[in-house]
Amino acid sequence: MAKAKAKGKGSGGWRGRLTRTLAGGLTERAQLVELLREATKRGLVDTDAMAMVEGALTMAELQARDLMVPRAEMVCIRRDDPLSRILPAVIESGHSRFPVVDGDRDDVVGILLAKDLLRAAGAKAAAKFDMREFLRPAVFVPEAKRLDVLLKEFRGNRNHMAIVVDEYGGVAGLITIEDVIEQIIGEIDDEFDVEDDQNIRADGERRFVVRGATRIAEFNEHFATSFSDLEFDTVAGLVMQQLGRVPRRGETVSIGAFEFRVLRTDRRRIDSLHVTPVRVATAAS
Repeated sequence: MAKAKAKGKGSGGWRGRLTRTLAGGLTERAQLVELLREATKRGLVDTDAMAMVEGALTMAELQARDLMVPRAEMVCIRRDDPLSRILPAVIESGHSRFPVVDGDRDDVVGILLAKDLLRAAGAKAAAKFDMREFLRPAVFVPEAKRLDVLLKEFRGNRNHMAIVVDEYGGVAGLITIEDVIEQIIGEIDDEFDVEDDQNIRADGERRFVVRGATRIAEFNEHFATSFSDLEFDTVAGLVMQQLGRVPRRGETVSIGAFEFRVLRTDRRRIDSLHVTPVRVATAAS
């Protein structure tokens, strides 16, 4: 009997509480996270696995508007543009998919894949280029679409990009399957990511990719500026202080002699930014 009681007491530990929490449904999500963090501290759950679990649990709380690339930052192709104008835009942006518009950005008529343009690379094919042969159907989703539902739809219809529309049917932005997956597994390196040993990296003649966690002192030394670090320690803090909140991806703010555009962010922090000098740098405060 004593052993039976001991076993029952053991089941009342973190494993037992985890089972009861899971049975309690989504209303117990916060408790579930705390239990998993406890398991992580004990070495029962891998740190990376815990991060993915937390990311997966937040999927039901986030909506398409939280991760979308804002309308103003969308790189669009006009349906009537010649190939000679389309190719430079595709190469410069480095993206793999582009909304194609007819008129303004509210009139998205399809999606163009960069890889499809390889068929038009030859001189003869370029001369006969017809956008209608390359257009793929565009998928439209409301701003309030939950990320977990959106991910299921991406997987089900094999689309990698959706156009986000507001309540009036106007285009608010776009979102990709990569944006959604990164909420679970973390950042996927691409051309905008800063190398692990670099906080500031040149990305063109007058543009830089800067990690949000870069210290103000390092930024000042690199750009010969004098931003104050009395109220905040990092570049992310500088930008959030200016805006008064955590910005969305694609938002831009001018501070001193620089323009800061958010590349990657979540609800809690800024991961990386594009920084561009907009005029001759002067002392900033």
